[in-house]
Amino acid sequence: MSALTIALPKGRLLPHALAVLEAIGLDVRELRGATRKLIVADTKHDARFLLLKPFDVATFVEYGAADWGIVGQDVLLENESDLFEPLTLPFGFCRIALAARRERAQTDWRLETALRVASKYPRLTRKFFVERGWSVEIIPLHGSIEIAPALGLSDLVVDIVDTGRTLKENGLVELETLGQAQAALIVNRASHALRFREIQNVLDAVKRATRAP
Repeated sequence: MSALTIALPKGRLLPHALAVLEAIGLDVRELRGATRKLIVADTKHDARFLLLKPFDVATFVEYGAADWGIVGQDVLLENESDLFEPLTLPFGFCRIALAARRERAQTDWRLETALRVASKYPRLTRKFFVERGWSVEIIPLHGSIEIAPALGLSDLVVDIVDTGRTLKENGLVELETLGQAQAALIVNRASHALRFREIQNVLDAVKRATRAP
């Protein structure tokens, strides 16, 4: 049978994800280096790793290009992917927040017309405002979201927040939380059925490795 393929997110979750893989006995030394490879093999343990943008991790797992992976729940909330999420992991804690320029924090946004909101979470953002009956224009962005209000691109932003430092440094304040998120282990549905024992062994090992002392 082919090696288990594991999708990993580049960025802030990667060091924590690598620590989990190392704790369950996989060789991630090459991933800790300065490699530019997007596919790295651990032939000794019959595994291979894909290094992907976070939003691509869920897609690769959902469509079977990877058997399982680690990703933030913010990605899963936005994508509504058809996959298993059997485990949450004890890192990557954050919130998805609505924010505005500090000097406009007391604005009654319900009275605003032609309201524009910048976010890399267009589906979640649209749902949030539709449920409140607000009419807004969603501006999808993939980065530098915090500067959008300062440049007049948007009135509000919906973004992921950890400590809140980035918002503060860009003159923004949180108005409301849309949801909480943390890292999660996700599994392709077909892999879960066809390679059940292998996947279950992974889940058991990850549970042991991440269990609080």
